[in-house]
Amino acid sequence: MNSRIDLAGAEYDGSQLFRSRPAYVGTILKAAAMVLCFTGRIVAAEFADLVLTDGKIVTVDSEFRIVQSMAVADGRVVALGSTNELQGHIGPSTLVVQLDGHMLLPGLIDSHVHPTGASEYEADHEIPSMDTIADVLAYVRARALVVPEGEWITLSQVFITRLREQRYPTREELDAAAPHHPVVFRTGPDASVNTLALKENGIDKEFAAAHPEQVLVDEHGEPNGLLRQQASILKTRSNSNQKTTTNTERDSRLIKLFQDYNRVGITGIIDRNCSDAARSQYERLLRNNQLSLRLRMSRSINPDDSLKEIEARLDGIAADPLFQSPKPRLGVIGVKAFLDGGMLTGSAYFSQPWGLSTIYGIEDPRYRGMRYIDEERLEELVDACIVRGLAFTAHCQGDAAVEALVRVYERVNERVPVSPTRSSLTHSSFMSESAIAGAAKLGIGVDLQPAWLYLDARTLLAQFGEERLKHFIPLHSLFEAGVRAGGGSDHMQKVGSLRSVNPYNPFLGMWIAATRQARWHDQPVHIEQALTREQMLQYYTINNAWLMRADKEIGSLEVGKYADFIVVDRDLLECPVDEIRDTQVLSTWLDGKRIE
Repeated sequence: MNSRIDLAGAEYDGSQLFRSRPAYVGTILKAAAMVLCFTGRIVAAEFADLVLTDGKIVTVDSEFRIVQSMAVADGRVVALGSTNELQGHIGPSTLVVQLDGHMLLPGLIDSHVHPTGASEYEADHEIPSMDTIADVLAYVRARALVVPEGEWITLSQVFITRLREQRYPTREELDAAAPHHPVVFRTGPDASVNTLALKENGIDKEFAAAHPEQVLVDEHGEPNGLLRQQASILKTRSNSNQKTTTNTERDSRLIKLFQDYNRVGITGIIDRNCSDAARSQYERLLRNNQLSLRLRMSRSINPDDSLKEIEARLDGIAADPLFQSPKPRLGVIGVKAFLDGGMLTGSAYFSQPWGLSTIYGIEDPRYRGMRYIDEERLEELVDACIVRGLAFTAHCQGDAAVEALVRVYERVNERVPVSPTRSSLTHSSFMSESAIAGAAKLGIGVDLQPAWLYLDARTLLAQFGEERLKHFIPLHSLFEAGVRAGGGSDHMQKVGSLRSVNPYNPFLGMWIAATRQARWHDQPVHIEQALTREQMLQYYTINNAWLMRADKEIGSLEVGKYADFIVVDRDLLECPVDEIRDTQVLSTWLDGKRIE
């Protein structure tokens, strides 16, 4: 007799909720499953391993069909339709799941994560949430009590746009909090440091004069503690009492993170700056059958290397078996570079000046941000990737950086088609109409983070004003133009879908995409750029599958595709819009097997 379960996993013996069947049920069902074809041949329909019935199954296929039931065999979808239509797929050993009207969706995909770093972020100690400068300084003071004097206190990825004061902690504040330790408050490419950190790195008045774009100064020409593109001029040291972890410990932390991804419905991710060590770790998890999602890698590359070194690196990536023949759960798609700075830190590269700013410490009225790759080198990088079939992408936040990459794609496309590689723009938070049109024409994708609108728009509005944010995370414009836009989180710190610095809860992302609502701000931010309910689901499913170069296998529920899906506790197409963010996942399935 086949097993039937409800969403809580309770098994029924045939007398509860369902009528029991006689012992010869298998013979009757097999006979009923015989289909008379037009040729007159009799063909037996194969019984399914799993049938989910009486639900609202959103396929997210090209027609956005909604059906009642789905059958799965050997990890793939074999039939979709009404509950009655799928009765013939139920055999003696079929597991039947009663959905009781609940919504079933394709497994969700995050187009942009950094999981190895995120899983290790709190390996040494827990790091509290920080909403104010006082929170930051309290953390620094607490670390000064346990870190030996003279050793470094570092705090990474606490963005000033998310602090109520909307500014960096000053050099003087950091000095007062930890007078005997070098301190760095790092927000991605930029940082605020104290006096001992400057002294240890030889960053003085003379150095500042020689590096005016990177070292900000006070009225006397002395470094004020703010550094742009800090990684190239600031060196830190590991603490003597900092905890070290083994491969086994690191794997355990990463497995727990992936399980938390599964818990919120994520069954696929793209690592958007994958190192050699991370690639090895993923392959180790795959080999040990511990990879509970589908993972694709954008490999890291250094654009400052010589062209010969870059081409050798790309040859190695293109020859990787995980690129040549990706595994169902693990593969390489291409590479990623960094074209400009960050909008959260005051260094994204814009076509118009940033404007004077106490928030970001900008005193030069001509300052447009930081660009890390000139256009000639950028074209060499893109061309070298495209001819090898690798998907190229670059971190590009400001509109000028985005337009530069689109121009380069256009020129390379004249020599070799770009679209087949699924190359893309990463972040592209600020876009122009011409960049959107160019992306649509070239067939390149866009990887955006809606949570940044919620967390950062209040500060960006204060800095730039309403008009300049007209094409900030322009989701509606991208969908209308036919650009494949995919939803990501840029998760890089902490485990916990809402406690992470960049939250990876996809339902929060969907709510933001549908409402354009910002934290600590009364009105939606350009509501005309909001997505419809159907589009917000496409944004986290089939569009991201396209960016993964896996849309023939995942991203929608269609016959022949992998049975990756989730069941949720509410109807995301009909529920009140503000309830979207509170959605709970009842179960998560990969290859037709429940994993959460």
